Amino acid sequence: MVQTVLVVDFGGQYNQLIARRVREANVYCELVSFEKIREKIAETDPIGLVFTGGPASFNEPGAPRIDADILDMGIPVLGICYGCQLIAGTLGGAVGNGPREYGRRTLDVTERGSKLFAGVAEKSACWMSHTVYIEKLPRGFVTSATTETCPVAAMENADKKLYGVQFHPEVMHTEEGFKILKNFLYEVCGATGEWTMSGYVERTVAELKAKIGGKKALCALSGGVDSAVAAALVHRACPDLVCIFVDHGLLRKGEAEEVVRVFRDGQGMDLIAVDAGERFLKKLEGVTEPERKRKIIGEEFIRVFEAEAKKIGKVDYLVQGTIYPDVIESGLDHSATIKSHHNVGGLPDVVDFKELVEPLRLLFKDEVRRLGFELGLPEAIVMRQPFPGPGLAIRIIGDITADKLEILRDADFILRDEIAKNRLDREIWQYFAALTDIRTVGVMGDERTYDYTVMIRAVTSADGMTADWARIPYDVLQNISDRIVNEVKHVNRVAYDITSKPPATIELE
Repeated sequence: MVQTVLVVDFGGQYNQLIARRVREANVYCELVSFEKIREKIAETDPIGLVFTGGPASFNEPGAPRIDADILDMGIPVLGICYGCQLIAGTLGGAVGNGPREYGRRTLDVTERGSKLFAGVAEKSACWMSHTVYIEKLPRGFVTSATTETCPVAAMENADKKLYGVQFHPEVMHTEEGFKILKNFLYEVCGATGEWTMSGYVERTVAELKAKIGGKKALCALSGGVDSAVAAALVHRACPDLVCIFVDHGLLRKGEAEEVVRVFRDGQGMDLIAVDAGERFLKKLEGVTEPERKRKIIGEEFIRVFEAEAKKIGKVDYLVQGTIYPDVIESGLDHSATIKSHHNVGGLPDVVDFKELVEPLRLLFKDEVRRLGFELGLPEAIVMRQPFPGPGLAIRIIGDITADKLEILRDADFILRDEIAKNRLDREIWQYFAALTDIRTVGVMGDERTYDYTVMIRAVTSADGMTADWARIPYDVLQNISDRIVNEVKHVNRVAYDITSKPPATIELE
């Protein structure tokens, strides 16, 4: 069993970032709700626990709690922000209001022999976000770091391997944060750094061989990064894998033809291409609510696969490219559901396959790309920008028609063409055009128009969990706008979305 660290979720905004940082240190981790910590410990036998931050205050009624014996199991624990306060309060310390700290502060390490701060500068910048503080340490603990206004910026009981930090080591603003996390993982927990993509391939292929055996597996191949990597990984374990590509009529311009060319001809996969555009469009007729669109598309995907499976004989397993952000955003334990992904929350209740196989379910997007290279997939596939399973259906605000799809395809093609021409395609993580349901007055050729507004969305990100809007040069934006309004019929206005994630999501719906 691979060494595992559990990142225990108390509702903080940086929880997924903590998990990514742990994995970047070559240590496998999983996010788990604080309410399921005991059963998850029994299941995974973790080498360490990381308690995340959260919006609650320890002294508030109903604030998240854990049983004190969790801290007496001999498992190393690192508490971050609320997690630090939780350790203190649970073990008999006192947590009080103030002093409040937000943003950049200077961290002063006072316990130079601390394993947590080994090799860390005596003074460095850290990122704070709290309104309460530890006013009394639990018995057996010492203060290991302070700031000018926070007397206990870090505490520890080295004998019991219990550590707490009031700041956020997972964010980039904390200069020595990654080093501190690595110290906890390697110096305190005894991690060996075995979480590598080569190791993941070896373990997963062996598991898939044992699971699938000589039975038939069918892969949902969209042509995107996730499904492509999932197909390549499963193909190593199951050479008879059959891939089905469903053209739901919601793809970008020329994309259906490209998918067939790359995966059937270039990769030599057993690929069945199904033209189901009219079927999907009919099901989506008149539907405007985003979640309904996703649910309809998710169910239709499954129904198409079931129909194709019957043509090729009994199929036991359906392979999908579900990744960890999909799982988290579709609702992880008690986390809020942000949106249902067509291959997670959008699945129908009854699926006519023995079981789903999701070999990427616990990987972040950057890990999926590394895995793709490890499997020998070409860069053109691995570095392809993300494209949602529901396709252009969630990039058209309001109802979906064939005419709207053509407008959006043409506008999106221009955007992608200009981004590539200006060599911005490797700098921008995701970029696309969306067709709003806003129609405005314009003047074209001395005539009044009343046509659609196209919205451009472009973001920078590492894994899709957080994102910032891309600073596309003004001259490039001007070229994009000029070409769209001149070359695409029924568009007279172009807008650029400059909202980050959070508060927005990357997709509009």
